[in-house]
Amino acid sequence: MSTHAAAPAIVVVNPNSTRTVTDAMDRALDGLRRPEGPAIRCVTLAEGPPGIETDEHIREVVAPLIRLVERMSGEAAAFVDACFSDPGLSELRRATDRPVFGIAESAYRRAAANHGRFGVISILEASLARHRRTIEVLGLGGSLAGDRPVGLGVTALGTDAEATFARLVQVGEQLRDADGADTIILGCTGMTSYKNQLQTVLGVPVVDPVHAAVEAAIAAVYPEVKS
Repeated sequence: MSTHAAAPAIVVVNPNSTRTVTDAMDRALDGLRRPEGPAIRCVTLAEGPPGIETDEHIREVVAPLIRLVERMSGEAAAFVDACFSDPGLSELRRATDRPVFGIAESAYRRAAANHGRFGVISILEASLARHRRTIEVLGLGGSLAGDRPVGLGVTALGTDAEATFARLVQVGEQLRDADGADTIILGCTGMTSYKNQLQTVLGVPVVDPVHAAVEAAIAAVYPEVKS
């Protein structure tokens, strides 16, 4: 019998309303699922925009995220705030007694601890200042090699997979070769499905932030489970 079959799940919340992004995250997390548990449940914030790309989008999703976390706290062991802007992370941590993990925060910590200097593949130029603020607050500014945008919004990432992958490779090579990044962080959940292929082409570790956050959540609330 599964040790954690009836135990609360790790709840991964996609703050945008694009279900295909949630589904891609769900598939990418299959490698962390074990017969002994814990369960990993991915949910979509229906009230969110199709993609979280601006400061206004971030502000808009905080209140509905809080409501979702409050509503699901009884069935969750931990929450993962699965947008790379970590929207409302501080507010969510105050709204529940369950641990809440931001995917950007988790990815930055993982990359800095394990792989030296990191580069970030972002979606849009407007994202860079937000990322830099978070990195500085975490005290990891010295570990940042570079942050470059692909110039594609969240929903556009899945429109033409071949063109998107080519752009990810181009930006990843710039981060690796020009900026000196030892590892690459995917700066949007919409990039999840490209992780393994991109790592093979670039020849350096590529961090999927959702994967990093869920691993951190499992280690925190179910430390006996080996990933």
